[in-house]
Amino acid sequence: MITHLHTLSGHQNPIYALANSNKTNAFFSAGNDKGVVEWSLDTMSFVKVILPVQSSVYALHTHNDLLFVAQRSGMILVYDLSEQKIKATLSYHQKGVFDIKTIAYKNEIISTGEDGNIAVWSLTDFTLLYHFPVIQNTVRTIALSKDDKEVALGCKDGIIRIYNSEDYELIRELQGHKFAVTAVQYSPDGTYLISGSRDAQLKVWNLPDYRLKENIPAHMFSVYSVVFHPTLPYFATCSQDKSIKLWDSENFKLYKILSLEKNTPGHFHSINKMIWSSDGKYLISTGDDRQVMIWEFTP
Repeated sequence: MITHLHTLSGHQNPIYALANSNKTNAFFSAGNDKGVVEWSLDTMSFVKVILPVQSSVYALHTHNDLLFVAQRSGMILVYDLSEQKIKATLSYHQKGVFDIKTIAYKNEIISTGEDGNIAVWSLTDFTLLYHFPVIQNTVRTIALSKDDKEVALGCKDGIIRIYNSEDYELIRELQGHKFAVTAVQYSPDGTYLISGSRDAQLKVWNLPDYRLKENIPAHMFSVYSVVFHPTLPYFATCSQDKSIKLWDSENFKLYKILSLEKNTPGHFHSINKMIWSSDGKYLISTGDDRQVMIWEFTP
């Protein structure tokens, strides 16, 4: 079902961020290095360092021809992949930016991070439209509902805060995790929200009422990423415990554990980030061991 295909080396320090290219069969990685790297999924090899950075990169996000590079410094670089140049620098956050997402129907970008604030930017001219505080410390992750109308924020205090994207009114707070919420994702079919935490649990919240449906003891340590397959009923999780797990997204059955401790190929340090390739053929994982691993998926 899922097998190790390639390990890509080259980064000299831990890797925190991955993003697919929207134009080619390629993806980007970045972390505690001095550059953002492009890799080819056709040749399974290094392509180039596409741009240098001055501080660690905590998040990457692509939208059409644009790559957003969120840094520890609080700066967000907007890089035009077609023109191969920096188009804008977004400056508001005073501390590291941990996540950034596009709200397409409003032509807006939202960002958040260690300062506990949300910043909302125009996708047209990259001006700061507004900003507001969420909590006094870190907001780790952002998820958007299927219609982009609701925004879920995973917070350090263990609470998931749900906002209306039309006016950014706080709709509700989901309390269930004991420690910081480190991953949130809405299911592609729009029927539930799933969250992962430093408490090593996955929680499934029914939509539209956000009633707690499932509590899954998923990992031994922090859950750092939850990613749904783009077309099929599966999702993958990864953790500080150095394992990747593949789940059924309809009944939450565990299909596969990828871990050195289970005598499969795997990472030898914390796994910080995963993405599926755009066509769903590959799962891509990376972390503190400085490796990028490509896993072939055959349903």
